[in-house]
Amino acid sequence: MAEKVAEKPNGKLGVLIVGNGAVATTFMTGVLMTRKGLAKPVGAMTQYDKIRVGRGKDKKYLHYKDIVPLADLNDIMFGCWDVYPANAYESAVNAEVLKAKDIEPVRSELEAIKPMKAAFDINYAKRLDGDNVMGDITRWEMVERLREDIRNFKKETGVERVVVLWAASTEVYVPVNEAVHYKLADLEKAMKEDDRENIAPSMCYAYAALQESCPFIMGAPNTTVDIPAMWELAEITKMPIAGKDFKTGQTLVKSGFAPIIGTRCLGLNGWFSTNILGNRDGLVLDEPANFRTKEVSKLSTLESILVPEEQPDLYNDYYHKVRINYYPPRNDNKEGWDNIDIFGWMGYPMQIKINFLCRDSILAAPLCLDLVLLSDLAARAGRYGTQRFLSFFLKSPQHDYTVDEVPVNHLFQQYVMLKNAVREMGGYEADEEID
Repeated sequence: MAEKVAEKPNGKLGVLIVGNGAVATTFMTGVLMTRKGLAKPVGAMTQYDKIRVGRGKDKKYLHYKDIVPLADLNDIMFGCWDVYPANAYESAVNAEVLKAKDIEPVRSELEAIKPMKAAFDINYAKRLDGDNVMGDITRWEMVERLREDIRNFKKETGVERVVVLWAASTEVYVPVNEAVHYKLADLEKAMKEDDRENIAPSMCYAYAALQESCPFIMGAPNTTVDIPAMWELAEITKMPIAGKDFKTGQTLVKSGFAPIIGTRCLGLNGWFSTNILGNRDGLVLDEPANFRTKEVSKLSTLESILVPEEQPDLYNDYYHKVRINYYPPRNDNKEGWDNIDIFGWMGYPMQIKINFLCRDSILAAPLCLDLVLLSDLAARAGRYGTQRFLSFFLKSPQHDYTVDEVPVNHLFQQYVMLKNAVREMGGYEADEEID
């Protein structure tokens, strides 16, 4: 696929979010407050980061908006689906992430965002029991209803383009099944036959989005767009897909700190990670089958950065463990502990301890903004299929495992990919290499 400069945005950008919980409402509220001049979009690369373009006397460091035609925050219109009927204002208050002073100035705008009925199967998230759902319908009926929702949203709001973002809970782990997930025809057949074991509700959202010419972003570790059938659909519809799982707290630390160990050629004996989290995501992850989905996502980060085959003396036999514990008193204020056992000169042991007291939704909200704006940009640049340059924002980057492709999890290599893609979409040379 030849790279081309992104076209300028035309009209409004619709952002349809699956889920109206803590992450979604923190994201929406922050955008609405920022465009009133009442908040700052701290943490959003698209709003703050500068990238070098050109070399020598032509070298300049520019904000993304001065390199590529990003959609303006004033042109964003929000909609959502959720299993609970509370509007975005009520949900933001219930989430207890933001203070009243940061919600009340945009109360009327948030109240106008009322969730559409969710395509939901309680077997995929047993801890949720909302009644704002489509009911016990087939997977194919879910797809048809979701496509209709997207079309109605476009018609009612007058937006020109829509991006669909998953900011809902982690589903039960769905192993990739070659007979269902490898070919689009097989996936569609399974949907029409209501194969509830192999077709997760999130796949219905992704399928509907791509068929309605909307880029799709998977912000949870669900098996959704990381299957060959969805790659085939993205190729046919010429739409970008990205995923999976927002890289917020502990994995951000891991993808940034592991390169220190590797670059310094220190050895690793073990890395133990544990979290406490009390929001709706923590509640859902308290179910073992849902945690399994998250565990697969989190465990994959380290193994592609500190590779045993490349440095057997240093990384041949390290132990990597990840735990998440539901702890309601903390709500959205997640805490992550990392205990890292390393060794140095002549094999002598050392330890590193990292304690990250973070706010889950405060870290996720800017990722939502960046992923939405950059996916919309990619679509206007004619980029389709898996957007590897968005790996910077994601815990478990999509990759073609059918040909043994190894995902890039090294934060600084991911940053090079991001910068090069922005340069290309702005008509500049992609002039950095991943070493």
